[in-house]
Amino acid sequence: MIRLVCLGSSASVPTARHVPSHFAVKYGGVYLFDCAEGCQRQMMKFGMPYGSISAIFLTHLHADHVLGLPGLMQTLNLAGRKDSLPIFGPPGVKAFCEALFSIRGFKPDFPLAVTEVAADKKTVCVENALFSVSSYPVQHSCAAVGYVLEENEKIKFNEDVARSKGIKGRLFTDLMEKKKLTLNGQLVKLTDVTFKQAGKKIVFTGDTQACLSTQKAAKGADVLVHDCSFMEAESDKARDTQHATALQAAQLAKKAGVKKLILTHIGNRYEPRDPVLKEAQSVFPQSELAHEGKEWMV
Repeated sequence: MIRLVCLGSSASVPTARHVPSHFAVKYGGVYLFDCAEGCQRQMMKFGMPYGSISAIFLTHLHADHVLGLPGLMQTLNLAGRKDSLPIFGPPGVKAFCEALFSIRGFKPDFPLAVTEVAADKKTVCVENALFSVSSYPVQHSCAAVGYVLEENEKIKFNEDVARSKGIKGRLFTDLMEKKKLTLNGQLVKLTDVTFKQAGKKIVFTGDTQACLSTQKAAKGADVLVHDCSFMEAESDKARDTQHATALQAAQLAKKAGVKKLILTHIGNRYEPRDPVLKEAQSVFPQSELAHEGKEWMV
């Protein structure tokens, strides 16, 4: 299963309890979605092995989403990392990383593979045996993208049908590997006793208004992690800063037909946060609040 962990859930101003929004996924390797201040400490605290980071996906270059990079690189240096570290982000991320890591003492001892993704169309960032990660455009006050992590389609056995044809024990593995077997004079093909099951899908918006591009990207998603900087009473501020309200995120989740909505990037003015959740659940009951250390098995 895919392990999704909230490392931070606040908007740009941290509180005594919350740090700026960023998430980690553990599935094969470890993948970061944004990199807020103290990222490596949050990873240590919540059981995410920072030494196993396989890639970092930056949604945009506002400070609260990237200030964790220098500290993380220093920690990885001290841990003796040698492998190249892929970093993906919108236009400007190459110049940003070049400037940041040109500072004496900031340059990592291992290579960085920085890739700019388009801010106006889908870009495939990672494809491996387990899943893919693609970017898509969002609407914010700077070049910004969201990301879709989509698990590869799986082949599942219809066990009743398989057993009726004599498939049992080790024969399941043999059939998966060889694609066909002859049993009792009868040819049994893998396709005769299996079906295809869609993989899991997780969408990270980063900072954005509730927009049509997210609605399309999140269609049928198992989890949508959405910007929730304001409540509807301050929708004018959300509009002016190009963020979303809890109500708007919930309306989008409902239209997209997602299974679960996780609200993050929550403004520090909302403490306690219960009213934020209540507003979202009035439209979309499957809404949850992100908070540091909370995790989901998807």
